[in-house]
Amino acid sequence: MFDMATIQRGARLRRSPYFNATLRHGCSAYTVYNHMFLPTQYDDLEKEYRRLLGDVTVWDVSVERQVEITGPDGLAFANMLTPRDLTKCSIGQAKYVVITAEDGGIVNDPVLLRLGENHFWFAAADSDMLLWAKGVACNAGMDVDIREPDVSPMQIQGPQSKAVVQALFGDRVLSLAYYCFLETELDGIPVVVTRTGWSGEVGYEIYLRDGSRGEDLWDRVMTAGQPYNIAPTGPSDIRRIEAGILNYGIDMTLENNPFEVGLDWMVDLDQESAFIGKDALRDIQRRGVHRKLVGIEIGGEALDLNTTAWPVRDGENEVGHVTSAVYSPRLEKNIGYAMVPIDLAAIDTKLNVVTPDGDAPARVVPKPFIDPKKNVPKA
Repeated sequence: MFDMATIQRGARLRRSPYFNATLRHGCSAYTVYNHMFLPTQYDDLEKEYRRLLGDVTVWDVSVERQVEITGPDGLAFANMLTPRDLTKCSIGQAKYVVITAEDGGIVNDPVLLRLGENHFWFAAADSDMLLWAKGVACNAGMDVDIREPDVSPMQIQGPQSKAVVQALFGDRVLSLAYYCFLETELDGIPVVVTRTGWSGEVGYEIYLRDGSRGEDLWDRVMTAGQPYNIAPTGPSDIRRIEAGILNYGIDMTLENNPFEVGLDWMVDLDQESAFIGKDALRDIQRRGVHRKLVGIEIGGEALDLNTTAWPVRDGENEVGHVTSAVYSPRLEKNIGYAMVPIDLAAIDTKLNVVTPDGDAPARVVPKPFIDPKKNVPKA
């Protein structure tokens, strides 16, 4: 069994309601995300990727800690946090949003769920969004309550995920539109089921609302998925890069704004709400950006997922860095993202990347690399 003492000392890092189940199923590697353990690997990573593409996988993503906003001014406060106009988000609908700082920098990029007129969950990426929201509320003059509820999501991802959730929740779950959700129970276990995911494949997330029932829920999912060859895996970096999905803290940070990383489609500058960073983002839009996150193909032998930011060169000059890169087995190419000056961001621009194996030729290519219209997850 994996020895957690090799990566943990004391009780500071939190364990999810599914943690014992992940150990029981042979998780061999974890990372730390939002002060919790995130399972990252059970088997060979390419085998896990193939399982995601062909069958169905289950991920413990309890690290997506919820920031819950309620109270009479819940909608107004939530709308102030993001440049995406939440008055256009219906109850029962989810949205991918960015949270912006006063200078337009990205604080977080959560998935938002609207559970009521003034009731929201933000499923946070790896930054302290709860502290940010509480800090904003201190001087907002609004009647809101902000807390972290007892909510722990898992993801069911892959082409057989529909069959698994149908076995669990019945036919009604099949009518869920992309980025919509329903509140329900499974054998007395309270959950929210969403038509969302971080894989670029057909997928669902189950938000457990009672942390004491984590292993009960996990075991029911595994039983329902057994006829469909279900297996627990970590989130697939190969598939998310193919899909053009960004990872906060790697592909974007507080130092980046939505226009630099291709998330400007979520910036609604015409809305009436005076969201945080509105003036700065309007100014950035007017002036234009000086750098851009682009898709790249990198030559040479197959590369492992980068663990540092690889330098990008134009001739002898270092001009940027690779944020994420990995070998795509089905494209038979090394693919990734690089932050480069805007004058080097055009498609087919030739660059060089300093990889652990040495210098490699690279070129700018469109992203996403696969399924740009998201027809697969919407299917």
